[in-house]
Amino acid sequence: MKGYDVYISAPLFNEMEIEFNKKIDKMLENMELTTYLPQRDGGEDELLLKNPELYAEAGKRVFKRDVDALKNSKILLIILDGRTVDEGACVELGMAYAYSKIIIGIQTDVRRFSSNHNNLMIDYSINYGTYSNINELEEAMLKIKDSI
Repeated sequence: MKGYDVYISAPLFNEMEIEFNKKIDKMLENMELTTYLPQRDGGEDELLLKNPELYAEAGKRVFKRDVDALKNSKILLIILDGRTVDEGACVELGMAYAYSKIIIGIQTDVRRFSSNHNNLMIDYSINYGTYSNINELEEAMLKIKDSI
């Protein structure tokens, strides 16, 4: 399997999420970092998931492909926006932590679990900081880029 610099873990269930993910991906591409973006790189299996008869078969392929891409990435970038953090992104975060990956977050959404924090399991899994806008994230990624 191909290796990546950055695995982008994010919700991808509406137009705004998909466009924001693309914007993050473009920023990383401009920094000459290779990315795995599930909405782009997960293949056609997402379409199969809409057909309940094919769910088990297609779901296994999507899961395996994403886990393999995560294992073969140096960094997990998790997008924490939303009323709650996306469940799939939380699983990817836990895997990345267990695989000792560099983990960095972005949360432009002010909604939080508790005052200024997410659930502590999320906050303490992110080992390279959480940033509140793309400019801050870009600065942090430039520093991280030099170390990978």
